[in-house]
Parts: sequence; structure tokens; C-alpha cells
Amino acid sequence: MREKHPLLGLLLGLLAVVLFGASPPATRAAVVALDPFFVTAARGAAAGLLALCLLAAMQRRIPWRDLPTLAVIALLLVVAFPVMMAIALTVLPSAHGGVILGLLPIATAVAAVFVAGERPSLFFWAMSLLGAALVVAFSLRGGGIVPSPADLLLMVAVGVCGTGYAVAGTLSRRMPGWEVISWATVLSLPVLLPLTFVLWPENIAAAPWSAWAGLAYVAFVSQYIGYWLWNSALAVGGVARISQIQLLMPFATLAIAAGVLGEAIDLRTILFATAVVVVVAIGLRARIGARAASPLAPAAEGG
Repeated sequence: MREKHPLLGLLLGLLAVVLFGASPPATRAAVVALDPFFVTAARGAAAGLLALCLLAAMQRRIPWRDLPTLAVIALLLVVAFPVMMAIALTVLPSAHGGVILGLLPIATAVAAVFVAGERPSLFFWAMSLLGAALVVAFSLRGGGIVPSPADLLLMVAVGVCGTGYAVAGTLSRRMPGWEVISWATVLSLPVLLPLTFVLWPENIAAAPWSAWAGLAYVAFVSQYIGYWLWNSALAVGGVARISQIQLLMPFATLAIAAGVLGEAIDLRTILFATAVVVVVAIGLRARIGARAASPLAPAAEGG
């Protein structure tokens, strides 16, 4: 994972973004009928149990020296971001939330400067801002937004998630991406597993099957498989560069909705998607240098 493979990183990142694209509607489906704190606890606990089984089957040793970093990843990506997003989506419509989540690539790129030791060029930042502006404009196509406490919560969640991506992606340079998210979710089990039982709904039958399906998706796909692919993409393609692929996530969400729910996609959506794809493609070619090695960067090998 130490060597850069831009094409592989791009392909893994695109696949992860497609999987993440279904996360907002799945989370929304879950929190409509289930407590957002229960959804967060059950999501992380289910992913952690799956990860524990896989780690045991693969006979992986505990990475003692990386446990502090993995604990930070668990706090940011397994606990903080999911619960903030779940709470916000109980009151925010999808388009409204998409305005703020469209800033996630910028947050990840900024975190990459401080965490991953990357130094994007001015052209890269220009393309990133343009891409974010297009996503925000697309999300606002139905009207304006009124600031609310949920907006602020989601903005904090964006910063938390971007930082978590940078930390996990950097650690994935020396540890396989699946192990990074696996150990992070396993570390969260002592807290999230008991909470799952404490917060368990009193009347399970009252929650529709769609809520449980949404919970299952965010647990096994969003929290585990998606992060597995995303960590690997960030490691081999570069944190700042690959982060820009997230600009395509709102359109992945719409495409999934069209394919699964039969929703129509209008010409404006196609035009915005095309513009964002062009901006992302140009931005991926921008120069990204490296400054002093980050604390999480792989140590130099001896002769």
C-alpha cells in the first residue's frame, strides 16, 4: 500500500462512492422508525462483530502500536460521524443535507494537509472549490435553505468525517484498508454492543422492514465494506486526490434511487452530473506534492 497506484485508487474510490451513495436514504429509512442513537450503536456493533469474525478467521495479530490511532478512527468514523448524521437526518430533507455533505471532499483535502502530509497545488484547490460549488448549486436547485441547529451539526459531522478519512487513509498505507476499519469497529464493541441492547426498541414489530433494511445496509455496507474500499483507495491514490471523487456521491444516490425506486432523472441532473464529472477528472490530474512525513506515514525501511 505504500506505492501510489492512481488508477486502482480511482476504481476503488468510485466503487466506494457508489456504496456510500445509498447511505443517506438508508440512514433516513432507519431513523424514521428507530432511535438515531440505537441506529448508531447497532450499526457499529454489527460491523464490529463481522470484523471480529473476519480478523479471527484470518488470524490477524492485534496491532498494538497502532491502537491509539485506531481508537481515534473508531471515535470519528464509527461513533461521532454516524450519530451526528443520524440525528441531523431526522429533521433535514435529503437535498438540504446534501448541501452540507457536498463539502466533505474539501474537509478531507484540508485534513490531508495536516494528517497525511500532502500539499495540493492551487489548481487542485480551485477545482475542489468549483466541484463543491456545483454540488451545492445542484442541492439548492429546489429552493433556498434556512440555517438551523441541524445544519451546524452536519457541518461539524463533515469536519469529523473528513478528519477520520485522512487518518484512516494514511494508516492504510502500511495496514490493509480492511484491517483498519476492522480493528476500528472491534475497538468500539465494548461501548456500542452494550448500548445496542440498552437502546433496543421495546416494540420491534412497530418498526417497518424498511427501517431494519436501512440499518442492515449502513451496518454492513456503509460502515464496513464501503470503508474497506475507501481506505484502500485513499492509501493507493492519495487522500486529497481521491477525496474529490466524493463530489459524485449525490449523483450516485440519485442513480440508485432511479434504478431501485424508478424515480426519473431530469435533464438538469444529467447536466450537473456531467459538469461535476469533468471538474473531478480535471482535478484528479492536478499536482499534489508531499511535505514532511506525517506521524502516521510509513517509516522508512532500513537498508
